[in-house]
Amino acid sequence: MNQQDLDPDSTTDVGDVTNTEEELIRECEEMWKDMEECQNKLSLTGTETLTDSNAQLSLLIMQVKCLTAELSQWQKKTPEIIPLTEDVLITLGKEEFQKLRQDLEMVLSTMESKNEKLKEDLEREQRWLDEQQQIMESLNVLHSELKSKVETFSESRIFNELKTKMLNVKEYKEKLLSTLGKFLEDHFPLPDRSVKKKKKNIQESTVQLITLHEMLEILINRLFDVPHDPYVKISDSFWPPYVELLLRNGIALRHPEDPTRIRLEAFHQ
Repeated sequence: MNQQDLDPDSTTDVGDVTNTEEELIRECEEMWKDMEECQNKLSLTGTETLTDSNAQLSLLIMQVKCLTAELSQWQKKTPEIIPLTEDVLITLGKEEFQKLRQDLEMVLSTMESKNEKLKEDLEREQRWLDEQQQIMESLNVLHSELKSKVETFSESRIFNELKTKMLNVKEYKEKLLSTLGKFLEDHFPLPDRSVKKKKKNIQESTVQLITLHEMLEILINRLFDVPHDPYVKISDSFWPPYVELLLRNGIALRHPEDPTRIRLEAFHQ
């Protein structure tokens, strides 16, 4: 009696707990009875054959009934009010701090994994940068070497080399023309005017004939000096047998409209 007088709330708390347990047991028994009734109804209606539309409708009706029963159960319940005592507040605070700690640990692990990935990316980029720098240094060395080599070739040296090559080509050209002229003079001389003609009625021409070498020079100069009109008129100084020789061997071509004009075949094209 003295203990109850000192702590009057203790008996009240014990009575509330007992009543709550009895209500929970009664609600469980009622829900179990409802489940048995539903099971019996399902067993009775299970043998019936339903069409698709009737089956869907029956399922919807059953869902509505279940939701209605659940709603009525929740409406009968009264929210449990937790007394805000010091122990309860401490417990709730510990739970919140524990949850916050778990969330922070998860964030920390995520950030650490991201940092590791960023570190790997940074190392890979650093290696690539080092490789590019090495390539750049090698290219700079090669550029400096090539630049020094290019600088050694002065303009005067290049001009002298070109001048020497041109002189060599010119000498070779003169040598070639001299050899060609000598060959033509030896094998294709002018007709001998001292030989008497068999036919006395034919008078000797007073025109000065030119050699085959000179004829070729005229045709060559005309071809390169006037490429758009390379034809040369056949004059009396051209000995007809040499003209015919050039035409038959394809060295010269006759004008398609004027047979008195010929040109040198463009072998260089």
